[in-house]
Amino acid sequence: MGNILNASVMEDAIKSNFPYKIDIGAVYSVDPDKRHAYAHSGTNLFTPVERELVFDIDITDYDDVRYCCSGADVCSKCWPLMTVAIKVIDTSLREDFGFKHILWVFSGRRGVHCWVCDAKARRLTNEQRSAVAEYFRVYKGNENNAKKVDLMGHSLHPFLARSYVDFLKNFFEDELQATQSIFSSKEKYEKILGMITDEDIQADLRGKWENSARSSLSEEATSRLRWEQLKKTLQSKKNKALSLRTCVEEIVFTFTYPRIDLEVSKQMNHLLKAPFCVHPKTGRVCVPIDPNNCDEFDPLAVPTLSQLIEEINSGGLRMDVDDDDSDRSLLGKSIKFFRSSFLEPLLKSCKEEIETSYKAKIAKTKDSFSW
Repeated sequence: MGNILNASVMEDAIKSNFPYKIDIGAVYSVDPDKRHAYAHSGTNLFTPVERELVFDIDITDYDDVRYCCSGADVCSKCWPLMTVAIKVIDTSLREDFGFKHILWVFSGRRGVHCWVCDAKARRLTNEQRSAVAEYFRVYKGNENNAKKVDLMGHSLHPFLARSYVDFLKNFFEDELQATQSIFSSKEKYEKILGMITDEDIQADLRGKWENSARSSLSEEATSRLRWEQLKKTLQSKKNKALSLRTCVEEIVFTFTYPRIDLEVSKQMNHLLKAPFCVHPKTGRVCVPIDPNNCDEFDPLAVPTLSQLIEEINSGGLRMDVDDDDSDRSLLGKSIKFFRSSFLEPLLKSCKEEIETSYKAKIAKTKDSFSW
């Protein structure tokens, strides 16, 4: 949209260009409008110098472990996979990396975006970003690999152990079993048996489950019973081979652990849709998600462009967030949360950083004059 110097120029540019969505990229060393001139100069002056550390998680990457929907479809049964991903990644970014200014945003259709905006995150090199992304890599392999998670060794890494105990185990046993009944049919349980490296155990469990195929239990009850049988069998045989010791955890991780598009996180020059954009296909607004209350977030209840137009036409939309009525508007709460929980603390942090840098320069100047 050309060279934009301030918010009002940006507003005018948006009104005149009618973009169907806005992507945000890096801050570059020179004005992007002049990049072609620098490209021909033979020097590599046009380079990204700052970029939020971003994560992109898409529900379509979970198609092999959700049985309610596939592709771009999402419902209340599979969306909790996104909720658990937010909890796992947000906790680690704060506790393991010390980041504070983190914004989670609904992608508008089938996933979530995470923006880590601390100064130290914005200035990470591509190599450092790759290291952070690889820290989160657990899910490996493709559709040809029966076993996509290999935790190896005698014990879990502390980050994985915390994720398992605090979020994944209970979600798998209490929620996913109920919504997806992941052991209820031969097609479903064969996928899980393939994750067990011992063929005798596979055959033992398969025999039990095939013989109980005509049980009067519900799909959910059958699934829960078979999970308990699998855990009990592996517990009794886990000394048989090292690969069996983490087999239960590997199954849980395969079904519940966040499946991040790591390439998006590794490079500074990746684009990501701006918060509060309207998704071009669903018409839904990319609203922020509060990680502390993400269980309550319902992607199917997010306002659409047509609803916002209706609200404006009826005179009900007042964008002044300091207004007492702002919570009643469709986007009021989202804007309020964005400003108070993310924007204002980040602005305060940026001001403090500028002041600290300025004081350091003054002190340095004074030192150079002291003799």
